Amino acid sequence: MKYLKNAFELYINSSIHVSLAIVSFTIITILEHDLLIDENLFYFIFFASITGYNFVKYAGIAKLHHLSLAKNLRFIQLFSLLCFVTLVYFSFKQSTEVLISAGIMGFLTLFYAVPFLGFEKNLRSLPGLKIFIIALVWAGTTVILPILNAGKLLDQNIIIDFLQRLILVIVLTLPFEIRDLDYDNENLGTIPQKLGVHKTKVFGSILIFLIFSVELFQSNFSSNEFLALTGLLILTSICLWFSKREQAKYFASFWVEGLPLIYLGFYLILRFVLPRILS
Repeated sequence: MKYLKNAFELYINSSIHVSLAIVSFTIITILEHDLLIDENLFYFIFFASITGYNFVKYAGIAKLHHLSLAKNLRFIQLFSLLCFVTLVYFSFKQSTEVLISAGIMGFLTLFYAVPFLGFEKNLRSLPGLKIFIIALVWAGTTVILPILNAGKLLDQNIIIDFLQRLILVIVLTLPFEIRDLDYDNENLGTIPQKLGVHKTKVFGSILIFLIFSVELFQSNFSSNEFLALTGLLILTSICLWFSKREQAKYFASFWVEGLPLIYLGFYLILRFVLPRILS
């Protein structure tokens, strides 16, 4: 049992779980827009996500609630190095457009953790900016990169998908910001710091309703996209309203962060499994 617990903690703390969540969002984009499945892009995004997240953790961003990292720090450092080397390998298999866009998001991640241009502050420390940087990088990675990889032009539907994904990631980040109220510097100006816990949940619910409303105009009520997204929004609402300052250890880092994987599961069942059962 001890080994299983340790393996689970490594799975969470080494950023494998969050990276699978990012890849899940990417797969959703590819399936919704009927793009060619490119495994090299999946590997590129997966290893880039692990590299980026672990870099942020080791650049001084980790606070008291991440002290569990210390137990397995050497293993995670070696694992991160191997992921970075693998990332470099898969970088050579990407198009110039994908690499340029990924590079921009890479710089945002870098400056999220490290002071830039001679200033003492990084992007994370700028009041109110933290959650929007995270959402921008997630939305760019999971919507823009697969579109560019397929050689498609950005049209109105893709821009709407990008904005929906950005808003969705903001909502998914709120339980983390509620959890981190006791750890975040007061100068960060996070949404829960500005609004309080209850008003943050109301704000997140408004964003969820906005995503749902936009989807109503984009999709058919019985479409796979609409039903899968509706299921995700319901679960996201539940997680948001159950969020509190003193959370279970893995409430945010496993359950909330795992919602994109559940979203992908919903979509795959509705699109591929259910039609075969009903036929």
